[in-house]
Amino acid sequence: MEYDYAYFKNIADFVKERLSFEPEVGVILGSGLGKFADTIENPTVLPYSEIPGFPVSTVASHAGKLIAGTVNGKKVICMAGRFHHYEGYDFRLLSLPIRLFKLLGVKTAIVTNAAGGVNTAYRVGDVMLIRDHIKLTSLSPMEGPNVGEFGERFFDVSDMYTRKLRDLAKSLAPDSGLRLQEGVYMYFAGPQFETPAEIRMARLLGADAVGMSTVTEALTAAHCGMPLLGMSVITNMAAGVIPDAVINHEEVGAAAAEIGDRFVRFVGEIIKAL
Repeated sequence: MEYDYAYFKNIADFVKERLSFEPEVGVILGSGLGKFADTIENPTVLPYSEIPGFPVSTVASHAGKLIAGTVNGKKVICMAGRFHHYEGYDFRLLSLPIRLFKLLGVKTAIVTNAAGGVNTAYRVGDVMLIRDHIKLTSLSPMEGPNVGEFGERFFDVSDMYTRKLRDLAKSLAPDSGLRLQEGVYMYFAGPQFETPAEIRMARLLGADAVGMSTVTEALTAAHCGMPLLGMSVITNMAAGVIPDAVINHEEVGAAAAEIGDRFVRFVGEIIKAL
């Protein structure tokens, strides 16, 4: 399939016709973090399956809905559930969420994920502001013909995870009840969890947390010049960090639920302060 400008615009036009406002903030929710969607006031809900040309999330814990409304006085649009390469989706298609936000008028993106802790100083329940990422695969959401309406062929990613937004989040952290960290996220394709050897490699390369999402969204935001805040909830310690521990998706969901209310309030306060 050709993911040209017309593909993205057709989806955006369909969504625009069903919204009564232009959203200021776009939010993408990761595994177990769907509680935020419940805080959106006066919501307009669009199931992914009802949006022509829109992919469908196959992860059971992802609601698969686009929800637009108000949070703390700001107009937001939220993806309750995201898409992953391990679901069979082309890396180029994974540029869709941020490009849709851009076409809808969004000025700031907030992306969240559930991640495995690599840094041995981290604990389950910590929230890591993403400062940078490591992606060893050569695949990119910007491969193929450049869609010039969104950005230039070659683009800078040195402030991809926008420093000003990280500083804002840090200023709000003392009242959040959360233990805030800041570090490097390393992308693995999944869907299997990483091996202990891969986690040792990740630590040697400078990673603090690992996961299976987010980097395509961050790269797309950098391409189209959209400020982005990325946050990882540490829902488990990665393979081998705790000897003989077994990792499963239920553990991830339970850990996310444990800090869910505090994290939702924190994201809401960030949106309020933008």
